[in-house]
Amino acid sequence: MIVIHVHSHVKPEFVVEFREATLRNARASLEEPGVIRFDVLQQEADPTRFLLVEIYRTAQDPTRHKETPHYLDWRDTVAPMMAEPRHSVRYQAVFPAEDRWELPK
Repeated sequence: MIVIHVHSHVKPEFVVEFREATLRNARASLEEPGVIRFDVLQQEADPTRFLLVEIYRTAQDPTRHKETPHYLDWRDTVAPMMAEPRHSVRYQAVFPAEDRWELPK
């Protein structure tokens, strides 16, 4: 399993639009066979900051995700909304072990 945290800092005037576009992308992403989870978090102390938590089955699935029409639409839609460039951190799941997790089909 691959876990990716995407950190986004949005210009204050675009928070609502960013959130709507990101929720559309997240819902569509959950339909991808390689996506286990796709969480959208908004920071309480600073609502202009978002964290996307993406969990994929294989190392190839994040690349496949970035080729989907819904991702490409999201990327282009939110680009002018960014207060600073998005950045991501990639993790490999250590625990719970995959064989002990009931992964959705």
